[in-house]
Parts: sequence; C-alpha cells; structure tokens
Amino acid sequence: MDLFQQQSGRSSQMAEEEMKMAGEASTDPALLAAAASVLLAWYQFYLRGNKAGGVFVGLWPPTILAFASYYKQTDMSDRMDRMRRMM
Repeated sequence: MDLFQQQSGRSSQMAEEEMKMAGEASTDPALLAAAASVLLAWYQFYLRGNKAGGVFVGLWPPTILAFASYYKQTDMSDRMDRMRRMM
C-alpha cells in the first residue's frame, strides 16, 4: 500500500506541474510570432499594396503553428515515456 501511495503522490505532483505549464502556453512565442506575421501580411497586402508579399507572409502562421504543435507533441511524448519508466 505504501508503494501505491508514493506513486500516486508522484503522479499528482507531475499533474500539477503539467497544469502550470498549460497556463504558461498563452504566452507561447510561436503564438506571438504567428499573430505578428498575420499583422505583417495584412500590412503588406492592404497598406503597401504588395499582394504577392502579403500572401507569402500570410502562409507563415500555419507553418509556425504546425512546427510548434509538432515540438509540443514530441515533448509530451517524451514526458509520458519518462513517467512510464519511473513507475
């Protein structure tokens, strides 16, 4: 029973740690970069009249967010593997 309580305590501590990290995701640099590139695309397209440049820059946000998502999923997978090894 004592071993179960120790593992349960570790799991709850890791869950709390994950919750903290989820709260910090709102200031994610990738999200800020994607938003900035949308603004830059609008600037290029509408204000400067550079339609090709605006469309080109407008393709950056999905690419930035896709890379960020890939890296976060890889990080989460690594953490899950480490948790499994600890148990």
